[in-house]
Amino acid sequence: MGITINIYYSGTNGNARKFAEEMLLSGVVDEIRAEKGNLRYEYFFPMNDAETLLLIDSWENQRALDIHHQSPMMQKIIALREKYNLSMKVERYITDEAGVPDKDRAFIKAVCE
Repeated sequence: MGITINIYYSGTNGNARKFAEEMLLSGVVDEIRAEKGNLRYEYFFPMNDAETLLLIDSWENQRALDIHHQSPMMQKIIALREKYNLSMKVERYITDEAGVPDKDRAFIKAVCE
């Protein structure tokens, strides 16, 4: 059972973007992506809100996420979040192991190569 967490970081004066840039440049993002059980760790910027950053963070299971939360990595993330004075809104999703139902597949365009 995979777990995906959407974290919306919000701040002022471009701080959400600065946070993401420092996370990337400092190597923290690469370290997180290399953790056992991490499936996805990507940032996105909403088109209609320049002060918000969306992180999509996916893990194989709760155990992998718990280990991540116990790691020294979390202290780095918290320190940067505080440095940039960001607030957070969190959404949590559990992967549907059955996948996309056949009746919904008609609405999905395959990736072009």
